[in-house]
Amino acid sequence: MKRILFSVLLATVTITSCNYLNVEKHFDDTLKFDSIWTRKDYIERYMWGTASMFPDEGQILSGPWTPGPMATDEGICTFNTAEFKGIGFVLGEVSSTDAKGLGVWTGMYQIIRKCNTILANMDKAKDMSNLEKLDIIGYTKFMRAYAYYKIVMDYGPVVLVGDKVMENNEPSEYYNTQRATYDESVDYICAEMEEAAKFMPQALAVNVFGRPSKGAAYALIARLRIQQASPMFNGGAQGAKLYFGSWTRSTDGVHYISQTYDESKYAIAAAAAQRVMEMGAYQLYTVAKETDTKSLPQNTGDGNLTSSAFPNGAADIDPFRSYNDMFTGEAVAFRNKEFIWARMSNAVRNTTKHSFNVDLMGGWNGLSVSQKMVDAFYMVDGRDISNSSKEFPYMENKMGKGGDIQFSGYTLRPNKVDSMYHNREMRFYANIGFSGRLWKANTTTEARYKNQIIEYFLGGNSGKTASSLSNQDYPLTGYVLTKYIHPDDAWKGTGAVVMDKSYAIIRYAEILLIYAEALNQLTQSHNITLGENTYTVGRDQSKIQGAFNQVRYRAGLPGLNASELASSAKVQELIERESMIEFLFENRRYYDVRRWAKYEDSEREPIVGMNIEAPLNGYFQRVSVNSRIVRERVVDRKMIFLPVSQNEVRKVKDFDQNPGW
Repeated sequence: MKRILFSVLLATVTITSCNYLNVEKHFDDTLKFDSIWTRKDYIERYMWGTASMFPDEGQILSGPWTPGPMATDEGICTFNTAEFKGIGFVLGEVSSTDAKGLGVWTGMYQIIRKCNTILANMDKAKDMSNLEKLDIIGYTKFMRAYAYYKIVMDYGPVVLVGDKVMENNEPSEYYNTQRATYDESVDYICAEMEEAAKFMPQALAVNVFGRPSKGAAYALIARLRIQQASPMFNGGAQGAKLYFGSWTRSTDGVHYISQTYDESKYAIAAAAAQRVMEMGAYQLYTVAKETDTKSLPQNTGDGNLTSSAFPNGAADIDPFRSYNDMFTGEAVAFRNKEFIWARMSNAVRNTTKHSFNVDLMGGWNGLSVSQKMVDAFYMVDGRDISNSSKEFPYMENKMGKGGDIQFSGYTLRPNKVDSMYHNREMRFYANIGFSGRLWKANTTTEARYKNQIIEYFLGGNSGKTASSLSNQDYPLTGYVLTKYIHPDDAWKGTGAVVMDKSYAIIRYAEILLIYAEALNQLTQSHNITLGENTYTVGRDQSKIQGAFNQVRYRAGLPGLNASELASSAKVQELIERESMIEFLFENRRYYDVRRWAKYEDSEREPIVGMNIEAPLNGYFQRVSVNSRIVRERVVDRKMIFLPVSQNEVRKVKDFDQNPGW
């Protein structure tokens, strides 16, 4: 959203009622409160000033607004937990009395109150037409719904205040309230998004890139609806019943999380995704095949992959560039039709420094990716590493031979790289910095800081003993994240430049996978009405295949085959793995493993990697789960949600804390 500094932004003060219901006490002396509502331009500035209170969504590592990837099985870091709050969360440092700076409950309710203030006062402006009012209503309702969305994702059931602007200095009974159920919360947010979308533009001008559109509202509805339909929140025996079976509202005994499975919730999610698909505004980002594009494998059993143009195959695209360029800054963000809602992000740009070598490249060298994630990537022909083909074998503990392997501007040097990193799918090379990878850093003119082969074993130039800055500046797993890093990016040396980065809050690939997942769970046909349209949805194998295969084809991989499609359990398994790979370090996995009721399974497995405690000795070896190098994390069912501050809970008689906290 567009950030506009406005001198009349309101100051919040602590009062005896709940912090999240705080009211503004005073204003800039140059413009009194009543004056804000006299002119359209003042109201717009106030509205966009409210929008500026949302965090940079790209701040997924060190920001307070989400536990993020570091609270998942995606990665780990040696840096302190004060910076990477997600690590503190999974190490058990967060409590209801001290959240260690993690969480947005108070901030989001401050935004909600500001939105209610706008809606309550905007009619006072005499210079505003009805159409202009609708524009403000649309954005304000969206912001209010988005604030609730952030609360429900991290805390679960919300307190719904409606349009009410809470007054100050009232008796304590005035502030007493209770939480809505999870379903009531999601239904309200989606209804508000629907209402906001009526007045929001479908297309945005270049100069306002970063603002939400009608498509953003619809896409977030689809995300919320698939979450609501999933086992953790929809009566699942291993989810809702196991985690929340005894959690009831103290005022009436109603379960906060539904204990009864309702298939229609999946139907609503499918319809919501279908609506976005039928807008015709979005498509997966692709780059046309070039002379250096890596040839597609012929042994996949999917003839469409090599013979058909995208989206029915990958014969005409460059899979590496099509995925990689979205994140590095190479693709122009405001022209990218895959980005349903995205914004430029200094946080993402700065995140890249955590992956660069310290001594040679001016980075911090600690943003580690887990071996589990590395192993999840497919071979180039779509096989699993445990079932690789003769044409594209998976081998460990063997150094390659021969000259450079080059494709799509990427260089692989076999004599420096273990064979386990050969023949992998294109998203692997876009995401994973492994020992022996070439880092180009093209923008610096100093030869000593560019075209470096980076090594993570003990004694290597980026290993545990190499850093001259700190004994923390090394990757615990022997891998770093290279997503978001452009070959021109350089943090050190004359002329060093790091390209601007964007962060996709939600992109079209997610909508396709939501659609496939939701359809796959249906056992009968449903008619679902959204807005003015009715959608008929059911488990249609061709539609599941059509949506899922687009994501696979863009990566240069074969699509679903007939035997896989015949089993809904197999399709679900493949969708979960596809999401794990496709959205690595995009802050989806934290929420996905929870909604799938896979939280304990995914987090109980220790973080492991390569043996950074050993010298190369011919090759770089992975460690076992019994090694002292692995990192254990706290696994507790209460950690499905963050705790609401105990200070807030104590002030409201009928407020129920999240279970376990």
